[in-house]
Amino acid sequence: MSGTVNKVILIGNLGKDPEIRHFENGGVLASFPLATSESYTDRQTGEKKEHTDWHDVVLWRGLAEVAEKYLHKGDKIYVEGKLKKRSYQDREGLTRYAVEIVGEELTMLSRVDAEQHPKSPYRKEQTINPSTLEEFKPNPEDESPF
Repeated sequence: MSGTVNKVILIGNLGKDPEIRHFENGGVLASFPLATSESYTDRQTGEKKEHTDWHDVVLWRGLAEVAEKYLHKGDKIYVEGKLKKRSYQDREGLTRYAVEIVGEELTMLSRVDAEQHPKSPYRKEQTINPSTLEEFKPNPEDESPF
């Protein structure tokens, strides 16, 4: 046992429709911001307040295909995965860093619009875990973020 853990669990709402990228090798990537909120009472004023945090979520392969077909801005989801930090060069040539949640399991908590997706097998609280579905088995060669 290695003695380390990298696990993230979030329940939140999509800040926008997923951005989808299709790669020449057949890989698919979905990315979107996810909002999580917490409410609290200000001790000095007694006023109820809410704080929202934004998280960058990326999904690969089968989960990305599910996101492309069924996720929309405002949808509530449960996502389980790991934190990943990556670096990239911006337009000025400076090195920038991004911390993302790489989703490994997804549960849609919003009801799928039956008119928009009449044949959808995904309904309220449908869990999709690619490691248990043959067609969604991970391909280690697809691990490159771009």
